[in-house]
Amino acid sequence: MTNDKLIQVKNLKKYYNKDTIHALDDVTVDVNKGDVMVVIGPSGSGKSTLLRSLNLLETPTDGEIIFHGIDITKKSFINSQGKKERVNINLHRQKMGMVFQHFNLFPHKTILDNMILSPVRVLGMSKAAAKEKALRLLKRVGLEDRASAYPIQLSGGQKQRVAIVRALMMEPEVMLFDEPTSALDPEMVGEVLNVMKELANEGMTMVVVTHEMGFAREVGNRVLFMDEGKLVEQGAPREIFENPQHPRLQEFLSKVL
Repeated sequence: MTNDKLIQVKNLKKYYNKDTIHALDDVTVDVNKGDVMVVIGPSGSGKSTLLRSLNLLETPTDGEIIFHGIDITKKSFINSQGKKERVNINLHRQKMGMVFQHFNLFPHKTILDNMILSPVRVLGMSKAAAKEKALRLLKRVGLEDRASAYPIQLSGGQKQRVAIVRALMMEPEVMLFDEPTSALDPEMVGEVLNVMKELANEGMTMVVVTHEMGFAREVGNRVLFMDEGKLVEQGAPREIFENPQHPRLQEFLSKVL
């Protein structure tokens, strides 16, 4: 883990319903290169809104999200030559792999075709190179024998493992996980968390919204606790779980641990 700031979130706000609902209320946080940042909190606390804002799947009401020195919430920026340039959000999204609660695989395509679609279309990778890479990644998660299967033929845990390695096909700099195990049967949770642990051990920068407190404690190097759109407390897992300071965090942990 380093102190190289990969993403800087400054005073981020997301308001709904004529500004009466504050999904994000002035959140400021840095994601450093190599971080495994785990975001916890009750339902409706703003966790997923924060995560989805990082690649502008949610458009913030106000604030800054600085990625590679560019505020991606703005339409343009001044480049190194002093000229105005449009922000290419699709280019930034390529560098942020996203894994959702519900796998988002194309049901009419095989697992292999699901995996090679974006690298071929977006990165211009040859089909042969994409297939070779996809099979290598599928082998890594124990699913190389399912390459020609269709999503309906896979279990929930298998689909989520495919969704993770599909995101890795784009060689992202950061992986965003939005409650990746919450739609799974309990016995399938472990197989997905194990893949995520391996990624963390290899140094992948990750932001994970989850209810899996064991993962947060064991794998995370930073834990954020959110409540009512606010970042209430953050720290190392040991500080958060063994010595919580804020009464709201203490109350939350008393119910989930």
